[in-house]
Amino acid sequence: MRTEILQPLLPALGPWLAGRRWFDARYAGAPLTAEAASVVGDEPPLLLHAVVSADGAAGPLRCQLLLGLRPELPARLAPAAIATVPSGPWQGWRVYDALADGTVLALLLRTLAGGGAEHGPRLERSSRYPLPVGLVPRPLQVEQSNTSVAYGDRLLLKIFRRPEPGPHTEVEALRALTGQDCVRTPHLFGAVHSDAPGAEGLVLGLVEEFLPDARDGWEEAVRQAADAVAGTGRPAGGGFTRDAAALGRAVADVHGALGAAFGQTRLTTEDVAEETARMTMRLKEAAEEVPALARYTARLGALFDDCARVAGRGCPLFVQRIHGDLHLGQALRAHDGWRIVDFEGEPARSAAERARPEPVLKDVAGMLRSFDYAARTGLGADDESVPAIRLRRRRRASAWAARNRRAFITGYASAGHEDPDCHPVLLRAFEADKAVYEAVYESRLRPDRLPIPLAALHRLATSR
Repeated sequence: MRTEILQPLLPALGPWLAGRRWFDARYAGAPLTAEAASVVGDEPPLLLHAVVSADGAAGPLRCQLLLGLRPELPARLAPAAIATVPSGPWQGWRVYDALADGTVLALLLRTLAGGGAEHGPRLERSSRYPLPVGLVPRPLQVEQSNTSVAYGDRLLLKIFRRPEPGPHTEVEALRALTGQDCVRTPHLFGAVHSDAPGAEGLVLGLVEEFLPDARDGWEEAVRQAADAVAGTGRPAGGGFTRDAAALGRAVADVHGALGAAFGQTRLTTEDVAEETARMTMRLKEAAEEVPALARYTARLGALFDDCARVAGRGCPLFVQRIHGDLHLGQALRAHDGWRIVDFEGEPARSAAERARPEPVLKDVAGMLRSFDYAARTGLGADDESVPAIRLRRRRRASAWAARNRRAFITGYASAGHEDPDCHPVLLRAFEADKAVYEAVYESRLRPDRLPIPLAALHRLATSR
């Protein structure tokens, strides 16, 4: 255990952590505790792998750090510098962000491929094939709650910045999907674990197939929506609708594979009543924080009540393992079709909640909301001064969202799995529940975007 090297570094690591996109800003300035550390490598540069925790009002926040150790920093690494080791066997060495150093990232892959480091990260393989190690590492810039490093055009290492004890939702899902030979998701090579004292049992990350030619579904959709708003896109029936239908089929295929791997359970009317009661409670709590929701609470509450009344009619409703946080940003369009990625679920939910079986309609509702967001993003600031033109642009954005929402549902149903139109009331309720969540999120972090979920809630509350 090398936590002794971390102790004198904690004052410098605090301000550095506060500037990371994956660090919760509510913990800025909170005292840090060194939980585990290991030094990987025989000669410089070395990898200092560490787990620290920050104390806050919401409880401790655990973070995984990848740091480099060098006696001196070359000029190219100067911007990544964090601190100088004040004492111990590496006294005077420089500590820096390892993501800036391809040599250290290559050392990490070699270590994982070789079985792992003593008391450090190790790979639990899901594939019998050895990992290739002579690949050039490249950190990806789309960094949110995790960090991803591509190795050549073959491997992707996802580092869970807030590691949790296993089993891990995404690892479980990808392992099952790989076992089902699902072509709609990346192949899982293995999960990264720790057996270091103080971090035993933590799931640190995973190694999966990298899709180098894949394009972000969110960016593709926003570009198509902007073209439609400007009047330069193809008319109704063209543009993104074919892609939306194909995406619906891909999501249905993933749901089918997850259902086959984890099983399904039929919901009773009592189960649906409990779910709608939870949605009603979330609405009540959200309205206390976002006053603009108050005008919709009565009608949305009636919508949620309708779910319980119609639960026993029509098609049976099943729950199973789902994606849990599905939107256009979790869909990549490769040369041979869509791939669905990032099976962690909503980061704000507990591990037990993320692994809980849910209706697939919740994923469908999440994607429907994403089409709405893409349309409004494609609309832009909409500062057109001529009212007639401004109205025309808004109508085009709404029409784009409606076309692609319908195409997605049609594609999903055509895959032969559960038809979302079989449960129209429940689907509308799940979409409303998601929009309520979005309203709270936007009011806290992006108040200028609050009108997007509010407009959706107005539509959902007034349509019967």
